[in-house]
Amino acid sequence: MASAAAFAARLGLPVGNLDLLEQALVHASYLHEHPGAAPGHNERLEFLGDAVVNLVVSEAVYARHPTDDEGLLSARRAAIVSTGGLARLAGRIGLGDELRLGEGEAQRGGRRRPSLLASAFEALAGALYLDLGFGPTRDWLLTLLEPDLAAVDLPGSVLKSPKSRLQEYTQRRSGARPVYRVVEATGPDHEKLFRVVVEVDGQAVGFGTGRSRRDAETEAAEAALETLRRRSADPIAGPTVPEAAPETAAPGTAGPGTVAPAAAAPEGDETTSTDTGGR
Repeated sequence: MASAAAFAARLGLPVGNLDLLEQALVHASYLHEHPGAAPGHNERLEFLGDAVVNLVVSEAVYARHPTDDEGLLSARRAAIVSTGGLARLAGRIGLGDELRLGEGEAQRGGRRRPSLLASAFEALAGALYLDLGFGPTRDWLLTLLEPDLAAVDLPGSVLKSPKSRLQEYTQRRSGARPVYRVVEATGPDHEKLFRVVVEVDGQAVGFGTGRSRRDAETEAAEAALETLRRRSADPIAGPTVPEAAPETAAPGTAGPGTVAPAAAAPEGDETTSTDTGGR
């Protein structure tokens, strides 16, 4: 509980229900290894927090872009609430260091895994909403989100996913489409980890990992874009919101006033897919 209290103080929020905040920091893997050590894990809070974060971002982009149609508003929101975007927010507040993970999950790098960090950030938002209400939670999120909201204040034509940009580039250069293959799927069903390779003209150009095939393919596409940038002078349009691995805030420095400048449902069981331009 002392850890939750210290985290709340570092966030600069008047958290009243420390039990709820503590639960937001408990990953299911911790309870699997330590039954009864905590009243519950954070997955229900994640469910609620997903709705809270999406509403806050939706309201913000709606207000900032009064002439956008539904499709463009959705693209702006998706650029922020993607797995990578939420993991970046988690990194700004040092959330990974506060999580209670099972030993195996921690050893596999769970504290820096984007999908795990994104889920934990949603759980945190859910806990804050239940404790503080929507207004204070929205204000805190908007302060944290400001660099990302500013980053998507660009023409809709540049709001494209790594997979879309990779497909456009390869078709422009050779007419080929990227092909994504699952090369490994490890872990229990509730914590499956996928490793994907993306190939162009039969050559591997990028690898990615994620808790769903979609997330792994997105990471592989970003790696492929970086590989192709180094090989060619032909420019590749960069993402509106940077998609690098989330930074980890130094202890005592995270909080709404110290944000840094900005950057799925599981797929089916087949192991090969051809990009169609989606995220």
